[in-house]
Amino acid sequence: MIQRIAPRSGVAVRLPKGALLTVIEPEGGQVSDMLAVSAEDPREIISNGRTFDYEETVRLTAGARLWSNRSRVMLTIVEDTAPHHDFLLTPFSFDTFRHFYPDKPVHRGCFGNLAEALAPLGVEADMIPAAFNIFMNVTIGADGRLAVLPPQTKPGDFTRFRAEMDLVVGLTACSAYASNGGTFKPIDFIMELPS
Repeated sequence: MIQRIAPRSGVAVRLPKGALLTVIEPEGGQVSDMLAVSAEDPREIISNGRTFDYEETVRLTAGARLWSNRSRVMLTIVEDTAPHHDFLLTPFSFDTFRHFYPDKPVHRGCFGNLAEALAPLGVEADMIPAAFNIFMNVTIGADGRLAVLPPQTKPGDFTRFRAEMDLVVGLTACSAYASNGGTFKPIDFIMELPS
């Protein structure tokens, strides 16, 4: 069954080992920030640094694994139709909205949405690291500068993950202007539990 995350909001779902999570772009041009946390211990959380170390790439797509801060595989990307993802940037918060969009209304962003969704599971706001930003289009220039460009996804693009341990996963429909080409749209997802 397809579930929908409303624009600029977030959810947390339990994903047992072996389950599949498919994150879908229903309209195109929208990012989803994702955090994975061990269901057994919320201090074990997804890590971009460990993932880059072990996967030896910053371009993560089908076949890549996402690792925890304790060097254990949390998720495997089993299928991917999206042209890109980002694992460098942190979820936007009140502070990053003030920094990057001083003339726009402040929003708690994906950081606040993830913090609220994961708080009942023992994840404190200060524990939230860089998220795996599904569908996000971040480029690195020759001078090393980062640029956040509109997603190049189209309606129906998806990324499918398999849980390699019992997890709680936080998902958002991203709230940042540049990440989504200035618009805010929903994100869909499907969970398939192991038989």
